[in-house]
Amino acid sequence: MPGAGTPPPGYGRQEPPQRPGGYGGPTYQQHPSFFDDGPREHDPYFDDEPPPRRKRRFGGCLAVLVAMAVVLGGFYVVGDRAIDYVKDLVAPPADYPGPGTDPVSFEVHEGDSVSAVGRNLKEIGVVESVDAFIDAANTEGLTVQVGFYPLKKQMKAADVVEILANPDNIDTINVTITEGSRAKAIYKVLAEKTKKKPADFKKAAEDTEAIGLPDYAKGNVEGYLFPATYAFPPDATPTEMLAMMVDRWEQALGDNDIEARAKQLKCGGGKACTPEQIMTVASLVEAEGRGDDMAKIARVIYNRVENPGTAGQAGFLQIDATVNYALGKSGSTELGGVNVQSVDSPYNTYTNKGLPPGPIGAPGDKAIQAALNPAEGAWYYYVTVNLKTGETKFAKNYDQFLKFKAEYKNYCETESKSC
Repeated sequence: MPGAGTPPPGYGRQEPPQRPGGYGGPTYQQHPSFFDDGPREHDPYFDDEPPPRRKRRFGGCLAVLVAMAVVLGGFYVVGDRAIDYVKDLVAPPADYPGPGTDPVSFEVHEGDSVSAVGRNLKEIGVVESVDAFIDAANTEGLTVQVGFYPLKKQMKAADVVEILANPDNIDTINVTITEGSRAKAIYKVLAEKTKKKPADFKKAAEDTEAIGLPDYAKGNVEGYLFPATYAFPPDATPTEMLAMMVDRWEQALGDNDIEARAKQLKCGGGKACTPEQIMTVASLVEAEGRGDDMAKIARVIYNRVENPGTAGQAGFLQIDATVNYALGKSGSTELGGVNVQSVDSPYNTYTNKGLPPGPIGAPGDKAIQAALNPAEGAWYYYVTVNLKTGETKFAKNYDQFLKFKAEYKNYCETESKSC
């Protein structure tokens, strides 16, 4: 049997050398049952042979190199982008060299900012970038007027600014239509400005759908060609011109809320007015009144058509301008010897009660507003007693009307030859 402190057989381990004095330190018996299959290979405690060294691998170094490459690559990308960003800040915006290619007509709209003009120019290919146009505009202190300008595609931004800065370059057909103008007179003005014929515009007016005429106009363009100053494109057709004028009338329609307001007024027999009747009243007011008198004249018209038989009148408007319209004559002054009873027309308000069948001219904003907001008063007559100043007096009964009429007659005899 092995003695105490002696390793079991097979371990091949030598006894440790004894320290001086005879005490060799404790010794231990290691039992094989500590391991599943006996001692493991190269155990430093139980084997004199040193364990094999692990081989150094290149993987760790490779990982470090890869990481460094990624970091350096990131610095390169970020740096490259930063350089591009700085270049973008320093480099001038994209701009065509000019002088341009295909001609285009460019419109500057009311209220357009310099940026809006630049965006519109880029959209149709006139300038290469908005920034190039803005820079050129700021350099020149550009102020641009509304209108159409002859430009070309792919122009240098500075050249575009030079053209827009000069109002002499505006390429538009400018036409002013005065309040009260009739369709026939409007056609003549448009024809003179466009070198077309009045018949071309009369024919265009017949295509009511193309020009946007409302259904309640019943195919009659009279009164719906709104009086204003227009800047038509140089290549506009008669149909397009009339459509623009009807569009402007529709703007007035919305601004004055005609359709809703008409329902609150009476145009005969206790019935609410239609938008067409409002336009008719407005055209009569335009022909007959001025300034503050317009709302009073509107009230006289409504009182007469709604209350026939009151204050000595029988529901006839007896407005000279309607007879002149029926005769194809201009003006709203006294008829002067015309036998009104012989004028056979639905527009003759001496022989037909109530409102005429439609407008007799193009009313402006003020006349429309007066028709929608008549003054309060029990007037049934009015007489313009001074044609020079436009002074008009309003009467609530027939006797008072006769007095004002005599005043007008005296004016014609002593102060005016235009009666």
